Amino acid sequence: MRTRLAGVLALVLLLAGCTSGGDDSGTGPVTLRFQSLAWQEESVEANQELVKEWNATHPDVKVEYVQGSWDSVHDQLLTSFEGGEAPDIIHDASDDLADFAYGGYLADLTDLLPARLKSDIPQRSWETTTFGEGVYGVPFLQEPRVLIANATWLKESGVRIPTPRHPWSWAEFRDITDRLSAGDGKYGVAWPLKEPVSATLNLSLSAGGRLFHRGADGKVTIRFEAADETVPRTIHDQANTDHSASPTTLGSGGSDTLPGFFGGKYAMVPLGFSYRQQIAQQAPKGFRWQVLPAPAGADGLAQGVSPQTLSVAEDSPHQKEAVAFIDFLLRPQNMVRLALGDWMLPTGTRALKDPALHTAENGWATGTALAAHLRSAPAQSVRGYPEWKDKVATPAFQEYYSGAIGLRDLRERLEDDGNLVLARYQR
Repeated sequence: MRTRLAGVLALVLLLAGCTSGGDDSGTGPVTLRFQSLAWQEESVEANQELVKEWNATHPDVKVEYVQGSWDSVHDQLLTSFEGGEAPDIIHDASDDLADFAYGGYLADLTDLLPARLKSDIPQRSWETTTFGEGVYGVPFLQEPRVLIANATWLKESGVRIPTPRHPWSWAEFRDITDRLSAGDGKYGVAWPLKEPVSATLNLSLSAGGRLFHRGADGKVTIRFEAADETVPRTIHDQANTDHSASPTTLGSGGSDTLPGFFGGKYAMVPLGFSYRQQIAQQAPKGFRWQVLPAPAGADGLAQGVSPQTLSVAEDSPHQKEAVAFIDFLLRPQNMVRLALGDWMLPTGTRALKDPALHTAENGWATGTALAAHLRSAPAQSVRGYPEWKDKVATPAFQEYYSGAIGLRDLRERLEDDGNLVLARYQR
């Protein structure tokens, strides 16, 4: 009898262990793991508050907040995908999704997305997360590149101040940085180009640059044409011919330029829009700064971006619930909260109309005026782009900007070496 009772008890305990949590048994709440890459204090707070609000109103679907890191997200996700331990809801950037989408790690959201969310985000933003026939992420925050300028320096110089309606051309920008340079270690501009590829390609859209060309067979080839030359030639000539760009910042990150900017060494620094938070927090008392649009070219203010995205793991057993949480997170008022927390722009058209994003303070209005000109980054859906960027394009641009090689050598390396790399991914 004791043996039989022990056996029955063991079976009961085994069954209880198999159904703990109720996720798949229908007897308890579903639990979703949301991996966020928010890192700024305001952004982390906004994300965590929204998770709490969801959990308070959705007792049957609980969301667990998991903190990730931009520094290691690609390798971390790849490991978790292959190990079957990926979070249900994945925060990333659109230029990191291609290999995961084509590799079958991300769910196709085409038939899961609610109509409200589909219509609120413009098609040009959806193109950043569309690979083949599927949509593998929801683009929700975007960051244009802008010029952060020393307002006092510009006013005293008497140069024309550009606006989104009347921006500088690339030729005018070069001329003005030359006029602003005063010698004695003072420069009109400091280009932080430790990562030169995305900055160059995204800004080149304004001049009509494409670089990557997809043929009728779907294969991509690299052609460095006249329109692709405008931006890199401007940067090269500022640094090597006019000496209006600081040569020492070409290998620096954006934050590295701020001490010199605050110290009066550079009149302007081209930076991502979110750097305004660091500047607002770190600028010395009395230092006046302003946000200006990046220069315009043949295609106006067009600029490539890789928005932050929310995706769902293909292996998640609760894809519908995960999309419902994403829909909640990206309601217009919530999208505004996330944008303000990250000092970036929302993709949603309703969120972009919020008055908080149209104030002159900290340049919000200037950035919001650029939203309609943002496009999918040129390399968005190119397989093999990460290898091409790391092994070919980054060293080639760095050598060109430093003056070590000329434009012809740059073209040959980008095209000849680059197409060999891409060919391996397109067999």
